[in-house]
Amino acid sequence: MKAMARQRSHSIAFKRQVAQEFIAGETLYGLSKRHDISRQLIRVWVQKYEAGGLDEDAQAADLLQEYEAKIAALERMVGRQALEIEFLNGDRSLYVLRHTRRPCARSDYRCGDENDL
Repeated sequence: MKAMARQRSHSIAFKRQVAQEFIAGETLYGLSKRHDISRQLIRVWVQKYEAGGLDEDAQAADLLQEYEAKIAALERMVGRQALEIEFLNGDRSLYVLRHTRRPCARSDYRCGDENDL
């Protein structure tokens, strides 16, 4: 049984170099043999290079956008947890006032009931 190939991570500079070599006229076969990478991977890198995806500024912008989304999600989570902590430790009187029914002068119903119309 053949062992599974390990996942390698290549730098943006290396990907850019390989894409530029292909565009300059190097063959897919030659590049794949020399660098020990698949021809399909080279094709993907060339497409990304031509679309501007291997520029460091584009990569930095993508990374920044990803981090901003994570920060926003974490801020929402912190806000929810702060409300929970405030409820559990803090002033429960507002909660109690909002969620209890007060008796009214009439004995046949309670204030705040749907029948108060």
